[in-house]
Amino acid sequence: MHEMSLTESVVEILAEEGRRQGFGRVKTVWLEIGALSGVEPEAMEFCFDVVTRGTLAEGAKLEIVRTPGQGWCLDCEKNVALSERFGACPECGGHKVQMTSGDEMRVKELEVE
Repeated sequence: MHEMSLTESVVEILAEEGRRQGFGRVKTVWLEIGALSGVEPEAMEFCFDVVTRGTLAEGAKLEIVRTPGQGWCLDCEKNVALSERFGACPECGGHKVQMTSGDEMRVKELEVE
């Protein structure tokens, strides 16, 4: 389960920001996860509860914001919605689609004390 190591990295980011910005407690974390990132939101939620124990984010609420997959089709020269990596263009059926978004994972926002 790679979500555990991803969640540990998120908590490290929170701790670093806490030191840098001088806050002592995280109340809510908004985590943006792309639909094509390969990350399971439910697994992240479970891991978040476990990994945050004893940290400045213990008891914090995790809000997951899903972002859709998007790509640029080189054949029909259109921005298109993607539902899978390396899928065909939904407009023309071509297979020359470059993913432009939907594979990211980032801390979008924090509510802190």
